[in-house]
Amino acid sequence: MVTGIDCSKDYFDIVVLKEGKIAFKSRFTNDIKGFMDMLPHILDTYVAMEATGPYYFQLARFVHDSGIRVSVVNPLVIRRFAQMRMSRAKTDQKDAMVIAEFAKMTGPKLWEPPTVAIQAIGNLESYLEGLKQRRQMLSNQLHAFEAAGTIEELLYNEIKEEVESHDKRIKDKERQIAELIQQNYAEMGANLRSIPGIGPRSTSMLIIATDGFGMFENYKQVTSYFGLAPRIYESGTSVKGKGHICKMGMGQMRKVLYMAATSAIRCNKDCKELYDRLRTKGKPYRVALIAAVNKLIKQAFAIAKSGKPYTVQLV
Repeated sequence: MVTGIDCSKDYFDIVVLKEGKIAFKSRFTNDIKGFMDMLPHILDTYVAMEATGPYYFQLARFVHDSGIRVSVVNPLVIRRFAQMRMSRAKTDQKDAMVIAEFAKMTGPKLWEPPTVAIQAIGNLESYLEGLKQRRQMLSNQLHAFEAAGTIEELLYNEIKEEVESHDKRIKDKERQIAELIQQNYAEMGANLRSIPGIGPRSTSMLIIATDGFGMFENYKQVTSYFGLAPRIYESGTSVKGKGHICKMGMGQMRKVLYMAATSAIRCNKDCKELYDRLRTKGKPYRVALIAAVNKLIKQAFAIAKSGKPYTVQLV
């Protein structure tokens, strides 16, 4: 039997399939009471759900800790599966059924909860990003007031102190992240930082997003997971659309990797040669930069799996 679960903020819908037919369906509150109410209905099943922001995580952990096999699937994959089956209805219960059918047909990889260290680093990274955004907002506001020449000294000093406070907290969180990386992923972190273009931020983000690269069997899976796989839109001789990357969330990860690639096309031999070759062929800057990003991911994957620092000949 297979159970499909569609999660939202306040509740989740489940559909249990037995021999291709609905054996049970219901809705539960997305809290511990709902988890316990659901449990008897899924004990002998294989569970699949979408990675819906933060709302799926506690439920996925509960199912996993209850000794039940569970897979967490990218929502875009489910959407494409539904389109392939020409499914027109769009309800939470219908979504749960589509997830169950997808799991029954494909048997996606089983989910394992991230380690305590990965969760701690991830929480710090998320908070750090918020701090940087708030710091930038305050800095922009202060700059606008200064340019207008209308700000009073008292308000100026107050905003400036707040900016300086954010700077201090940002450095403190960066230090905490570096310490956690050193404590739990010292060798991997050092090896990743040996790649020209990869710095402390991209190192920590790569380790968090891939659970220490343990989630993937090859670098192409990482590329797809980050939403950086190229998509070609072309048919015959008459349809020639622009190529795009397949964006599937992971926006912050892509942003960090773009910055890393901007550095890598200057100091990383492999990335620079690839970037220059594509630009010489007339490819747009963004296409060449994304190619360099994917080259960095390939290098990072090879180094993380080999346990050795960067050399030009490694990848």
